[in-house]
Amino acid sequence: MDKEQVLKTVKDGGVKFIRLWFTDIVGQMKSFAITESELEVALENGMGFDGSSITGYQDIEESDMIAMPDPSTFKLLPWRPEENAVGRMICDVLTPDRKPYEGDPRYVLRRALERARKMGYDHYYVGPELEFFYFEDSNGTEILDKGGYFDLTPLDVASDLRRDTVLALEEMGIDIEYSHHEVGPSQHEIDMRYADALKVADNSITYRLVVKEIADKYGVYATFMPKPLYGENGSGMHTHQSLFKGGDNAFFDAEDEYFLSGEGKSYIAGLLTHASEMCVIFAQWVNSYKRLVPGYEAPVYKAWSRRNRSALVRVPMYHPGQEKATRCEFRSPDPACNPYLTFAIMLHAGLDGIEQGYKLTEPMEMNLYDLSDSERKELGIEMLPESLGHAVAIAENSELLKKALGEHVFNRLIELKKQEWFDYRTQVTPWELDQNLSVL
Repeated sequence: MDKEQVLKTVKDGGVKFIRLWFTDIVGQMKSFAITESELEVALENGMGFDGSSITGYQDIEESDMIAMPDPSTFKLLPWRPEENAVGRMICDVLTPDRKPYEGDPRYVLRRALERARKMGYDHYYVGPELEFFYFEDSNGTEILDKGGYFDLTPLDVASDLRRDTVLALEEMGIDIEYSHHEVGPSQHEIDMRYADALKVADNSITYRLVVKEIADKYGVYATFMPKPLYGENGSGMHTHQSLFKGGDNAFFDAEDEYFLSGEGKSYIAGLLTHASEMCVIFAQWVNSYKRLVPGYEAPVYKAWSRRNRSALVRVPMYHPGQEKATRCEFRSPDPACNPYLTFAIMLHAGLDGIEQGYKLTEPMEMNLYDLSDSERKELGIEMLPESLGHAVAIAENSELLKKALGEHVFNRLIELKKQEWFDYRTQVTPWELDQNLSVL
């Protein structure tokens, strides 16, 4: 839609409220509502707000910000009443002089996409697979079922929740490919169809809210926490990605033994080379590193393969006639990341690989979890950081992150994550008390 189409839709559809959405630096949704009487002004001039109250944004002495609605993102919220309906638009954040705000995660992704365009790539396609858990409520982790991967009813009691969630997502303009029970008890996955990265980042923040809203209608709680259950798989956000020049997939080469072009190989090498630096973005919480441990399907070893899902990057096998489907799957992000920053940093890492001609190692097709430490060392296979503190220490010295995020986001994010790590490591946990209090 453009501005005029939004105004007409609101008038003809009896829309009373329009919610304006954007995210803070860590990807938490922020929103405020305007009435239809303010819509024309908002579309023309944006709406002011206090940036000092948004995590990672401005200091109080320079706090005035403008939320500028993107009319192409207008959708009605299907879980709200039809009478006096509610619409939403996702916003770009501007400074008072109407320039893009450098702390806006959406702008960080826009800058990454502009770099790709300058290098000749018209499309950066991504297809994320967001996993999540259903629990009885937000006060604990009482599961709804004990189903496993692809299980159907009666073990999978959440089939109706997934069904209604898919219908709501489709009403929001999000194309869905699959929905199914995942490996863990009460764990689920709904896969969005790939699209251009900015649209998919917008869809991802919408997806997380829709999943929670539909769960709430059923009286249960949905969480994207990376590792809520001890001893079970955590939730990931495997992200498929490819670059296109016009209608041609830049990753495909029919003559290569792996059907990968030089650009595709260098892109993957960029992801592997910079994976540890990026970890603070795609696995940004203390809890993220409870998921990133060997043995629970979350890849922690920096290698690539074609069929082996224990590697950090997987290149799905090529099938004749499916040249456009050639892609790489980056398997370590989790669904609690900020998708704007995650897609941006992966793109920058891959583009660095292409620009600087990084060389891709041979694929590792064996199960990397079965190798000993010495065997992995001999093969040159490194691990991702084992804690948020470790990830922050690596990220602090990353030129890639500074370039990709910009000085403002980089500094604020490092500051936030240092504080989170300090708050966590100074806690005395129930595990420590159970293990030590009665014997030490």
